[in-house]
Amino acid sequence: MDSVVSQLSIQDLNVWYGGQHALKNITLEIPRHEITAIIGPSGCGKTTLLKSLNRLIELNPHTRVTGQVLLDGENIYAPGVDVTQIRARVGLLAQKPFPLPMSIYDNVAYGPRIHGLKNGRMDDLVQHYLEAVELWDEVKDRLKSPATGLSVGQQQRLCLARALAVKPEILLCDESTSALDPISARAVERLLSSLKNEYTVVMVTHALRQAHRMADHVIFLWLGELVEQGPAEQIFEHPAEARTQAYLSGEIG
Repeated sequence: MDSVVSQLSIQDLNVWYGGQHALKNITLEIPRHEITAIIGPSGCGKTTLLKSLNRLIELNPHTRVTGQVLLDGENIYAPGVDVTQIRARVGLLAQKPFPLPMSIYDNVAYGPRIHGLKNGRMDDLVQHYLEAVELWDEVKDRLKSPATGLSVGQQQRLCLARALAVKPEILLCDESTSALDPISARAVERLLSSLKNEYTVVMVTHALRQAHRMADHVIFLWLGELVEQGPAEQIFEHPAEARTQAYLSGEIG
């Protein structure tokens, strides 16, 4: 990791759900402007780790967190930190698309309006982000139609546009293609791959082929513990840990 510029640094992170110790002493680095894939079997803590990176984990009232998550050197769990600001800087694209119950246009405009952007610039902004997710040509003639009328694949691209419209620095993706058909999934993969020049992308995936296609950096979790992290090529071709090799070969997990 010496040659990698880290944007997020996790130090001795522990997460409990009630009495369940879900993440155990996690220390790792997440590189800036790369795609980092978090892999591991179901229940190993992948989504818990992801949601710890913008404090969405705290929406569960029974959660306890210790340790540090440093975003550009600042601990997001420090007393007095503006959680709303953290979540604006670190956005989330969920597993299933959840368009807001409003028009296509208003879905994209929602975040910028909250942050005070004036309506005079809104048309250009909405068009820009719909073009960025390759949705503009499909919806430009029905921007005032309900977003719920879009196909599932279109809804997920709309949710991506909505996430990008508040100009996050980091985009968290929680199995964001698993609910999509193969064509839509590959479209979202292509979009995420194109975004890493401007954003740091952290994705949870159960699909090793997807991680192999997309990831620059890989984190492997097992039962809440960090087993191995490193460049994707190193992890997939020459894993240092026996458990990593066994998981990648299908022997465990």
